[in-house]
Amino acid sequence: MPESFRFVMTEHPAWRITEQGSYRVFALPDGGQWIVTIQGGELLSRPLVAGSGQPQPDVFRLPESAMIDAPELFEALSSLGTVARFRTPDLWEAIATAIIRQVIRAAHAKRLYRDFCVAYGQRISCLNGDGYALFPAAETVLGLGDEQFAEVGLTFKRRPLRAAAESYLKQGPHWRELPPGALVRELQQVPRIGPWTAGAAVADVLNDFTHYPYTDLAVRTWAKRAAPSYHWPDDEQSFGQRWRALAGDQLAALTLLTLALGSYYGDTS
Repeated sequence: MPESFRFVMTEHPAWRITEQGSYRVFALPDGGQWIVTIQGGELLSRPLVAGSGQPQPDVFRLPESAMIDAPELFEALSSLGTVARFRTPDLWEAIATAIIRQVIRAAHAKRLYRDFCVAYGQRISCLNGDGYALFPAAETVLGLGDEQFAEVGLTFKRRPLRAAAESYLKQGPHWRELPPGALVRELQQVPRIGPWTAGAAVADVLNDFTHYPYTDLAVRTWAKRAAPSYHWPDDEQSFGQRWRALAGDQLAALTLLTLALGSYYGDTS
């Protein structure tokens, strides 16, 4: 793996984790499709369908000058060094993935996401014939019947997914031109999309974790594991207030790197 970063976050359900390594197919806005693999500590990218660009990760680290009044947490995050994360290139997929993640645990959301891809997404052959399915397009989602959502366990997600697909097809070009804060606000105009979903989607597509819902269970879990001696509030609202106070001007880095702990040490299957 390049010396510029220590590891790549693979928390997104589009990543496939195998005994040989990890891989993900990126469908880019220009029509190109690239497969990115992490094998034996080496990051490789190759095109499946030619396009004008290729996926590139953004890199993050906690500055040595960061004022984090929780020494165990600061030490744990600093020990990660520089972390890389690939953006989800499709805003629609980022929105829909955040909808699927609503309320339920990450492992369950990953299963639903992947089953949805296999059932209704574009199938791609890669890695010596291994099958891979992209996330279903917004047009595809609008064409699905209730029974088709039920077949993949998404009965309770069908209405927000349909509403998001319809809004995306109308507003997508406008949304893609908005700065992060404005996009978070615009997405909340869609029925059944609230601050949590909007913030998670924007973080995923722009790698701007200033807007990530930092009272999320994953953030709370890994913060407590990284700094078990720190007195963390039990309820979400109090945790959020404490987190914001701890972060200062490093909110995005603190949140993303805490999630990176989960990607590095946790179950990313």
